[in-house]
Amino acid sequence: MMLAMTRNDSFEPAPSRELEQGADFALVRQAVGGNMAAYEQLYRLHHRRIFATVLRLLGGDRGRAEDLTQEAFVRVWQKLSEFRFESAFSTWLHRLAVNIALMALRSDRASPQADQDSDDEMLQLTARPSAPDAQIDLEALIPRLPPRARAVLLLHDVEGWQHDEIGQELGMAVGTSKAQLHRARGLLRQWMGGNS
Repeated sequence: MMLAMTRNDSFEPAPSRELEQGADFALVRQAVGGNMAAYEQLYRLHHRRIFATVLRLLGGDRGRAEDLTQEAFVRVWQKLSEFRFESAFSTWLHRLAVNIALMALRSDRASPQADQDSDDEMLQLTARPSAPDAQIDLEALIPRLPPRARAVLLLHDVEGWQHDEIGQELGMAVGTSKAQLHRARGLLRQWMGGNS
């Protein structure tokens, strides 16, 4: 890559995706070889994104998201030798962390006192923006969605999963996944004061 520079200029381009992936691959190889410092570097590079994803899936439960993020990195350490270098390490890690969060959601759903995604008064937000052009914090509304609707919305609209993948991971039919997505979007529109 050629860059024109004057004598006093110093320009360092942002690392490309390929460079980041190459660096990750080198760290993975070192970590698989027993280099704990390389594994710690992988953790430092990726833990914020993983935590943010898990936190959204759990509806904002920071303590639990921290626990599950740590669990994800423990699992990564245990499975690191199974990484095949066929995709970006960040993609592999992200998928593993999402699966751990989804298992936690399924476990919650199986418990007798778990929220069964019923339509109750807790789903009815009364707060509306004070003016038509007031900013609405979508990040604050998403955690208020019922757990399954929230998970489907995040997996489909944020993570880019297809309904068949979501259905398989969450143990629901494709039609149910589509219905939960429709429900989540409808609730968000309702809460934001929109009728469309």
